[in-house]
Amino acid sequence: MEAKEIIKIEEKNSDKITDRIEKSKLDDICAYSLDELKEVMSSIGEKSFRAKQIYEWLHKRLCTDFDEMNNIPKGLRDRLKESFYITFMKPVEVLVSNIDGTRKYIYELRDGNVIEAVLMRYHHGNSVCISSQVGCRMGCRFCASTIDGCVRNLTAEEMLAEVYRIEKDTGERVSNVVMMGSGEPLDNYEESIRFIKRISSEEGLNISQRNITLSTCGIIPRIRELAEEKLQITLAISLHAPNQHVREEIMPIAKAYHLKELMDACRFYYRKTGRRMTYEYSVVKGINDNADEARQLSRLLSGMHGHVNLIPVNPIKEREYESPDRKSVEEFRKILEENGVNATIRREMGRDINSACGQLRRRYIANAGSSID
Repeated sequence: MEAKEIIKIEEKNSDKITDRIEKSKLDDICAYSLDELKEVMSSIGEKSFRAKQIYEWLHKRLCTDFDEMNNIPKGLRDRLKESFYITFMKPVEVLVSNIDGTRKYIYELRDGNVIEAVLMRYHHGNSVCISSQVGCRMGCRFCASTIDGCVRNLTAEEMLAEVYRIEKDTGERVSNVVMMGSGEPLDNYEESIRFIKRISSEEGLNISQRNITLSTCGIIPRIRELAEEKLQITLAISLHAPNQHVREEIMPIAKAYHLKELMDACRFYYRKTGRRMTYEYSVVKGINDNADEARQLSRLLSGMHGHVNLIPVNPIKEREYESPDRKSVEEFRKILEENGVNATIRREMGRDINSACGQLRRRYIANAGSSID
């Protein structure tokens, strides 16, 4: 059965918003904390309670236009329009799975760049996979996101808007967030931390930090810095290899940060946070999938306080990597389990709209005749 492809039509007010942004230098009001909004209200002679009302409209009711704020006086709304805009994501394409309801979004940002986000529905709740950058500069050879490099970082507010827009679009609560879309979150460290703190705040969507996963390919200084933040998130390490030689072959970051140093950083993170980690392992046929490599991985992760998430690689046309058959992945998992390493095989969501990370964005750009520069 073919997947249903939807071209989303933006609400009527979005053209007005875009026009305002293009015609004037406005500030992103979503970037303001509640305390900062109180200062803004005080500076224009408004009561401080207005700040809380505005903040709730932005981060709880997820409004995209000041005119939606029907308990805010029109005069104040007009003043806000003169100085601010509300971060928004314009959905230009959405693929919806007929199998499990997974939704893959292409969003256009206010500067014309496009990013991807994915909604996955599970029995335990809805999970949204967000991007942290437009593109990526890490160069992992199995990932399409990095082929054209990194155009720019996303702001925390743009990351929030990915979640907000999906929740508003579906009318369903988002309970889990995974920072595993395009980009390396630790390469955009400050904004990623701001995003985590804002989305887990009681003043916003109040998503538990324990339900937030940040995935990194292994920027060691940032892993150590993250450990000192004392967040309760889950750290996922994009490992993808059982030894330094194979990791260098598929992940250029390994040439800057040795595998041994990465494992030391993971131990440091666990000691500081007490949080078990996930080790992501994209299984590539003929590259990192044999029995000896499974045993090497078992030795590498012995006593590392985490589990392995095996991911049969999703082939991309720009690379020659092939996906392994299910039997070989099961055998790989079995060897890990026999050697005391907990492992699971990632459940494939949205199989009928399958698209490797970054591929949907690249296809959209190519079809639109756009430039990512």
